[in-house]
Amino acid sequence: MDGRYAKIIGASTSIQSVVEAAQRAARSDASVLLLGESGTGKELFSRSIHQWNHRHAMPLVVINCVALTETLLENELFGHERGAFTGADRLQKGKLEMAEAGTVFLDEIGDMPLPLQAKLLRVLQDPEFQRVGGTKTVSINIRIIAPTIKDLRQAVKTGQFREDLYFRLNVITLTLPPLRERRSDIPALAQFFLERHAREAKRPAITLSPTSMDTLTRHPWPGNIRELDNVIARAVVLSPTDTIEPDVIALAPEDAHLCGKHQGALPYLDLPYHESMDEHSRHIIARAIEKADGNQTRAVEYLKLQRTYLARLLKQQRDRQEGKIESEP
Repeated sequence: MDGRYAKIIGASTSIQSVVEAAQRAARSDASVLLLGESGTGKELFSRSIHQWNHRHAMPLVVINCVALTETLLENELFGHERGAFTGADRLQKGKLEMAEAGTVFLDEIGDMPLPLQAKLLRVLQDPEFQRVGGTKTVSINIRIIAPTIKDLRQAVKTGQFREDLYFRLNVITLTLPPLRERRSDIPALAQFFLERHAREAKRPAITLSPTSMDTLTRHPWPGNIRELDNVIARAVVLSPTDTIEPDVIALAPEDAHLCGKHQGALPYLDLPYHESMDEHSRHIIARAIEKADGNQTRAVEYLKLQRTYLARLLKQQRDRQEGKIESEP
């Protein structure tokens, strides 16, 4: 089993109740619907259920229902026969067929186009199908796990999701709690991510200060566990000392979790790596200088940097803004 999925971390009642339900679900081959906000661990639970099931030695096949057009997704699911369309010069098995005796992970099934929902329903009712452009019936033996951030009951009401498919999938439903509802798990999760990223960055001695841990525990975590992981990863890279202080921790605005709809963290996270790090560094320095009322000597104390190093960072930032130097490739 991939090390990322070897352990579900958390001793809170809310997460342990889901773990126990998932372990019970894993004893059967019933379809599992996994609900929860982005970043709550739906993939982790999906892979864990597969590993706990008797099918664990067989394939776990992931199908992303968002990333592909309807035509490409149909081909991804069912495959095609030779000559089914221009360029189809050979038979291609679909992922449902490739998952024989294993598990199919239908990622974000709530975004599957309605015509394909109808075809998937037929497969679930009678586990067989025909490849695109074919007439031969292919029988399969698979287990379905379907995670989504969408409210499928609401999607049924608005006609975006088939009611019959919803009932077919909704044999076992697990709802993963957001991180802000399991704050007692944050120290253990933070320590887990810290140790992993420290190993990768070859900084084994790095730790979180008590104040930093308190900051993490109080944050609302609009991006949930994925956001916490990213925050720790950046802090490990950017911390100038072996003790991570709050000024190095970049957190999303505290109102970003309203209604649970804003899942992003900071806008520069979508930039290329070096540009993101440059922008993050700029924000940290600007915040420290602001706290110090413009006094760079006090800002240096907040940042725990040498003044000459801070001066060099500020010069680099000015030069980049003026186009004199470029970010690293």
